[in-house]
Amino acid sequence: MTPETDLIQQVADLLREAGRAHYQAFTATDGEDPEWPIWYADYLRDRLGKLLNATFTRSELAYLLVSAEKEQAVRAPEADWAAHYARFLLRQA
Repeated sequence: MTPETDLIQQVADLLREAGRAHYQAFTATDGEDPEWPIWYADYLRDRLGKLLNATFTRSELAYLLVSAEKEQAVRAPEADWAAHYARFLLRQA
């Protein structure tokens, strides 16, 4: 595994962890949350910043997550969401 592939995997794992935590936080609504990018940004900001050696504001990270979602819908709708978002975030960092 190359260092970049390893980092993609680590970021994807972190995103999946956030997904599980988000689902648990919104169990009453079956994981539905129209403001999910804000929740994810709060959860991921420090963790992702350390992993990527980058600094994100909550707004910036929420924007990047929405951008990753939109890109995946157009370019790779069948792709694993976490891996796709990880590659997207690494290109932006």
